[in-house]
Amino acid sequence: MATYAIGDVQGCYDELRQLLDLLNFNEQDHLWFAGDLVNRGRQSLDVLRFIKGLGSQAKCVLGNHDLHLLALHFGATRDKRNQTLQPILNAPDRVELMEWLRQQPMLVSDTSLGYVMTHAGIPHIWSLEKAKKYAQEVEQVLRGKEATEFFRHMYGNKPDIWSKNIDGWARLRLITNYFTRMRFISTSGRLEFSGNGTPESAPPGFYPWYQVSRDQPLEKRQLFGHWAALMGNVNNSAVIALDTGCVWGNKLTAMRLDDHVFFQQDCSAYQIHQA
Repeated sequence: MATYAIGDVQGCYDELRQLLDLLNFNEQDHLWFAGDLVNRGRQSLDVLRFIKGLGSQAKCVLGNHDLHLLALHFGATRDKRNQTLQPILNAPDRVELMEWLRQQPMLVSDTSLGYVMTHAGIPHIWSLEKAKKYAQEVEQVLRGKEATEFFRHMYGNKPDIWSKNIDGWARLRLITNYFTRMRFISTSGRLEFSGNGTPESAPPGFYPWYQVSRDQPLEKRQLFGHWAALMGNVNNSAVIALDTGCVWGNKLTAMRLDDHVFFQQDCSAYQIHQA
């Protein structure tokens, strides 16, 4: 039995199945997915159906593209650029898939394996205990009767720095942005949303989030996706970047958590639909 963590699939179903063949994946194994299961790739519906069908063999954290799909499903936003998501919204099992998706967590942690996973990372200003608490705040709303209202307030870049005094929808929006959109951050914890390139492209006063010294050690290694431009290179033994740009024609990456061995599947370049 082995546990593998897999980077952003983004609708690349064929490549995911090829990667699992490379792993000799079987019913005894478990998979962790770093979020962004859908969008941009052309087989998002197949990806959702397959991972949902794995049941307890799969753990997923929600990424920004997954949340965008849920917002469309709940009618909280409109976006005409969603050609790759429309098959899901037209599917006969749409409601079942969306109910499953909104039950997925923002954060997964395993003490025995020694890993914690979120889509974009955990900011240096939060301890693991606080990160778990804040993740649960968002999860509770996502799974409840206020989900539609949450999605109506989810989009936006403000507030962009944490304060315990922030409350309401602004608080939930900021927590969501730290977990699903973070790349560059200031030493005070302010987020910067315009940059998505290499670490060297950080705007003045900002740094890749994983390069900033933590206020408290997490005591677990972090797994994250979201940042394809890193191509897995972070030069930090405490964090592992899993998004290696499959949908952009690069690779889909898996890491076996039991012994830190990497596996990669070459990917075909898709006709990308921005969202």
